[in-house]
Amino acid sequence: MKYLQAVLAITYKDLISEFRSRESLSSMLMFSILVVIIFSFSFDPGSGYATEAAPGILWVSIAFAGIIGLNRSFVYEADKGCLHGLLLTPIDRSVIYFGKMLSNIIFLFIVEIFTLPVFLLFFNLEIQNAVLPLLSVLFTASLGFSAVGTLLSAMAVNTKTRDVMLPILLFPVFIPILLAAVNATRSIFLGDGWDGISTWLNIIISFDVIFLALCYILFEYVIDE
Repeated sequence: MKYLQAVLAITYKDLISEFRSRESLSSMLMFSILVVIIFSFSFDPGSGYATEAAPGILWVSIAFAGIIGLNRSFVYEADKGCLHGLLLTPIDRSVIYFGKMLSNIIFLFIVEIFTLPVFLLFFNLEIQNAVLPLLSVLFTASLGFSAVGTLLSAMAVNTKTRDVMLPILLFPVFIPILLAAVNATRSIFLGDGWDGISTWLNIIISFDVIFLALCYILFEYVIDE
């Protein structure tokens, strides 16, 4: 119970700090929505090319918006010297990791909630019968993205080129989840339902489990460096 309370305390602190400044979240939202709108103008409305490209565009907008949030994940603590204070608290290092990861997931979900309706509108797509499969793909892929991104954000925060270093480190690791998420989303837009996404969803879940376990083990060594 104390472990969970400590995790939620760190998450609450990050949420309050962000909702007061609105720096990262507003940037993430604007970037994601602008990417969707700009790419939608590249295709004729209702064309087959737009339907084929739509899943990739959706996940590119989400992934790059997520990078903006991850870049800021440990910046406040590192720049103001608060990270050492966190490390001196008598808690397990994994508490910091899970607290940060949970706040990153929440920020990413907020971006997806606002981006998805704009995306469906501009690409003229309907998902009335596939809301649950799409939400499942969004949740599992976002979990994997945040799990890996939080660890690599802690690794990159003390480098001089942290804004550039994070995507360089993150995308090679995240590519399997990204490809599976794009293919699963394409199957959903084509109306394949659960049968069409089950294989891809299993791949995403498998990677989530592996990445969460690895990040849990490695975070203590990364954050102490």
